[in-house]
Amino acid sequence: MRSRTFGVLTGGAAVVLALVPVSVVAQTAAPLTSWGKPDLQGVWDFRSLTPMERPRELGETEVFTAEEAAAFSEETIRRRSRDSATSDRAARAAQGNIIPYNDFWFDEGTSVTTERTSLIVDPSDGRMPAVTPAGQRRADARRAYREAHPADSWVNFSAGVRCILGFNAGPPVTPSAYNNNMQLFQTLDHVVIVTEMVHTARVVPLDGRPHLSPDIRQWSGDSRGYWEGETLVIETSNFAEKRRWRGTTESANLVERLTRLDVDTLVYEFTVTDPRIWTRPWTASVTMALNPEPMYEYACHEGNYSLEGMLAGARAEEKVATAQP
Repeated sequence: MRSRTFGVLTGGAAVVLALVPVSVVAQTAAPLTSWGKPDLQGVWDFRSLTPMERPRELGETEVFTAEEAAAFSEETIRRRSRDSATSDRAARAAQGNIIPYNDFWFDEGTSVTTERTSLIVDPSDGRMPAVTPAGQRRADARRAYREAHPADSWVNFSAGVRCILGFNAGPPVTPSAYNNNMQLFQTLDHVVIVTEMVHTARVVPLDGRPHLSPDIRQWSGDSRGYWEGETLVIETSNFAEKRRWRGTTESANLVERLTRLDVDTLVYEFTVTDPRIWTRPWTASVTMALNPEPMYEYACHEGNYSLEGMLAGARAEEKVATAQP
C-alpha cells in the first residue's frame, strides 16, 4: 500500500509527523469557511486499533503492509474481546479478575487507521521517550500511594473515574475504549472542541489574547489557537496537576495541529513537552474520519452511582479485614 507523507514546519525545520494512507485521502478538496479559513467543523471519529506505542515485538518495523495491518487488527480484536473464550481478558477472568461489560459496550474500531505501527511518530522508534530520574521517582511514589490508599475518599480516584474528564477526551484527544468522537465548532475568532466522552467543551480563542496567569490552573489547561497556513495550531498550558494525564505535571505544554485533508479526513497531531517527566518532547498523529451521525451527550457525572458503590465496597472490605482474628 502506498502512503502520502505530510510535513509541517517547526522551528524552521521540516518535520515529518504522519504517514496517511492514500486510500483515506479523497479527491474532494477540503471545504472553506465563509471567511476563507479551512472549515474544520463536524463530528470526527477517532476510533483506531493503532497502538499509542509501537509494540516491542514489532522491533524496527515502522510501517505495516496491508497484510500485516489486517493480521494485527484481527489479533488485537481477539485479544481484547470480553466475550471470546480465547482472549487475554477471558484468561484473567478465569483467574478471578472482574471484567467490566462485554463486547457490545465497546467501540474501539475494527482496524488500524494509519500505516504506521504506532500513533507516536516522534521519537522514530514509536515509543515514548525515557522518563527522567525525577519523573520515575514521582511515578514510584504515586504508585505506592495508590496501593496504600486505593479508596480513602473520592479524591483517590482518577479524573476519568470521577467523570470530571473523559479518559479519551484530552487534551490531547486519543483513541480508547468507546465514545471516540469529537465535534468541532468554528467562528472567526474562536474554535470549540466538544468531546463525546464526559461532554467536555474546550473554548479556544483565536484572537491573539495572552494565556492566563500561571497561577490559574484548569483541568483541561488554558488553550490559545492560531493558523499556520491550512493548519490550526492550538497551544495549551496551565494544566492542573491533579488531572494526572500520563503522569504529567504543571510544567506540561501541549501543541495540537489540526489539518483537514479533504471532506472526510482530519489529521490531528499533538506534541507533549514535560521536562519533569520525559527527557524530550514526543509527538503522536491520529487520523480522524468525518462521522455523518450527530453526537449525543454522554451523561457521566461525579455523583453517579459507581463512585458511591466503589467507596462503599472499600469500606465493606475494611470492615471484613478488621473483623478477622
